[in-house]
Amino acid sequence: MKVRKVPMRMCLGCQEMKPKKELIRIVRTPEGSVELDATGRRNGRGAYLCPQIGCLRTAVKARRIQKALGVEVAPDLITELEGKLATS
Repeated sequence: MKVRKVPMRMCLGCQEMKPKKELIRIVRTPEGSVELDATGRRNGRGAYLCPQIGCLRTAVKARRIQKALGVEVAPDLITELEGKLATS
């Protein structure tokens, strides 16, 4: 039996490597819009965050999301992320 390698990604907030399935993906689509990617498979440049509000706030404060995606992130996306993290 072959053991598969678990894909690891770095959280923009805490800067820790974690399994990809545990993180939330934010994607900049080829059209230039920034959206949440629930499937983790959408086309575009991706960035990952832990499902914790502290990591989101750290990433926003340090402007890591903007740096990773190369575009300005709309405040409504940040609000949507905060809402999603508060419910989980």
